[in-house]
Amino acid sequence: MTADDTTPEESTGKAGAAGPAATGDKALVRAAARGSKGHGRGPMGGMGMPTEKAMDFRGSLRRFAGHLRPERLRIVVVTVLAVVSVALAVTGPKLLGNATNLIFEGAIGAQLPAGQSQAEVIAGLRASGQDQLADLISGMSVTPGQGLDTAALRTVLLLVVAVYVGSFLFGWLQGRFTATIVQNTVRTLRDEVEAKINRLPLSYFDRQQRGEVLSRVTNDIDNVAQTLQQTLSQLVTSILTIIGVLGMMFWISPLLAVVALITVPLSIIITAAIAKRSQPQFIKQWAATGTVNAHVEEMYSGHALVKVFGHQDSAIETFTAENAELYESSFKAQFISGIIQPAMGFIANLNYVIVAVVGGLRVASGTMSLGDVQAFIQYSRQFTQPITQVASMMNLLQSGVASVERVFELLDAQEQTPDPADPTHLPQVRGRVAFEDVAFRYTPDVPLISSLSLVAEPGQTVAIVGPTGAGKTTLVNLIMRFYEVSSGRITLDGVDISTMTRDELRSNIGMVLQDTWLFNGTIADNIRYGARGEVSQEELIEAAEATHVDHFVRTLPEGYDTVLTDEGGSVSAGEKQLLTIARAFLADPAILILDEATSSVDTRTEVLVQTAMNALRQGRTSFVIAHRLSTIRDADVILVMEHGDIVEQGDHDSLLAAGGAYARLYQSQFAAADAD
Repeated sequence: MTADDTTPEESTGKAGAAGPAATGDKALVRAAARGSKGHGRGPMGGMGMPTEKAMDFRGSLRRFAGHLRPERLRIVVVTVLAVVSVALAVTGPKLLGNATNLIFEGAIGAQLPAGQSQAEVIAGLRASGQDQLADLISGMSVTPGQGLDTAALRTVLLLVVAVYVGSFLFGWLQGRFTATIVQNTVRTLRDEVEAKINRLPLSYFDRQQRGEVLSRVTNDIDNVAQTLQQTLSQLVTSILTIIGVLGMMFWISPLLAVVALITVPLSIIITAAIAKRSQPQFIKQWAATGTVNAHVEEMYSGHALVKVFGHQDSAIETFTAENAELYESSFKAQFISGIIQPAMGFIANLNYVIVAVVGGLRVASGTMSLGDVQAFIQYSRQFTQPITQVASMMNLLQSGVASVERVFELLDAQEQTPDPADPTHLPQVRGRVAFEDVAFRYTPDVPLISSLSLVAEPGQTVAIVGPTGAGKTTLVNLIMRFYEVSSGRITLDGVDISTMTRDELRSNIGMVLQDTWLFNGTIADNIRYGARGEVSQEELIEAAEATHVDHFVRTLPEGYDTVLTDEGGSVSAGEKQLLTIARAFLADPAILILDEATSSVDTRTEVLVQTAMNALRQGRTSFVIAHRLSTIRDADVILVMEHGDIVEQGDHDSLLAAGGAYARLYQSQFAAADAD
């Protein structure tokens, strides 16, 4: 590891002109997100996301339950609504059983001789040897000679309709409250993730693949929302249904209830065994999803280079391998967990057969009514159905907890050092920047900058040159506090920048980087992006004219209202660079950082960009990182860096006359041109 110009230079440079850092850590995050590809290009680039770890299912579940505390009142309401809804639904089969009894007893009563009591009819049947029929009638409440009581039947059926309608209405209210709970909770979780990302140091994004981070923020949180939506409603309802149905079953027939419960331990054993095997596959599934997303995002953002260097086949091969891994883990997770439902269905059918046989025998013996058997069969179905639902929800719950743990890993990542509790404020920034015996290293055992001291006076232009890996971009990253110094200090107008808030520090610094960053919006919106406060149209046009933007913008059909894509595809590379310079100009920062701002444009455009940058530098302390030495001849001070140290400093003429490192760099650039 030799220098900063690996990950930090790329992560800052790839950010493009994120504009003045008036937006605080969000600009840092956007810069890091665009620059860090996770290919081991940084100080810790070899470290990727952990693809799998032992999952603390209960711990993660308990922790997520803490996120539901603000919704506890609504959860109580949901529980009450569920209790009422389930209670009404559980009452329905018993009422329908009463209706069946009325119909059956009416049919039997119409066939019995009128004028006799039920006891007399039973006695006559036993006297004639018809004991089985006598037992059947003894379990009924019939009036011999009297048929169906239609008035009583109508009353029962109307009551059944009212019960089921009431159950539906309470269930609908439960669903509405549940949706509110879920969306509020997930919105809070997203807010926590967004806030966390803005508190993460740039080094975190140096180590992570962008697609992996995005997968956690999008796919995993969406999966948590889906899991919470289904489990919070169905799980509560299913558990209450099991309790209610079990109570009704014991009320109707304790014997049949015990028979029906024989299959419950078998269900639990099967569910636990299957869940134990499927859980590791869900962990692999979501880890593989993040890997695939990271690869797709990288190949999409760099598709031009992939084609230029002929790596389509290699990219497809990598995608195929990663997609196959995702397929395998997803297939195993879904297949293994999917066995739960058919297994529970088989046990439910077995239970149904047992209940039907035993119930039929008890009806024949007169110990149960036909309506009670019918109700009990319905209850047995209702009993096994929520058990099946709970079992089938286990795979969804496992998947959701696997996702929430990945989100928690992001939330638990080490944050940047907090701003001081009592920060120093600079009422007016002059722009004097001083490095006082600064040392810095990305990793503890690899020193980069050992003892660096320099002073940039207000209004000076300080150019920083040197070979790749010399530490040029590290210098400006330290000024921005993207990284903290290992020792020594950096001051702004005599104030240690570590005693200032990052927002205040960065609000006084503007950046124009090598790779431009334009978001999906109008040209006017992109220029205004770095401004502090409201900006009038006149001020915007003034900044555009000063940076040679106004001319080409007016040639566009929509002018300043022209909508750019997120990569600015409707304008050229040079025009994009001019837009980013106009953005920094409008912000009017006290300190300006220009990082290879002309390296990607043609010679003619370079003249325009250089002129625009000269206008931008007027009256500001400027740090210019450049490989083209022709662009920094007029700098007040030129720093030549090698291996993290300043080996030479002075102006262009004096450094050439010294015949040192700067002279060698200069001659290496222009010797070939002279030979040509």
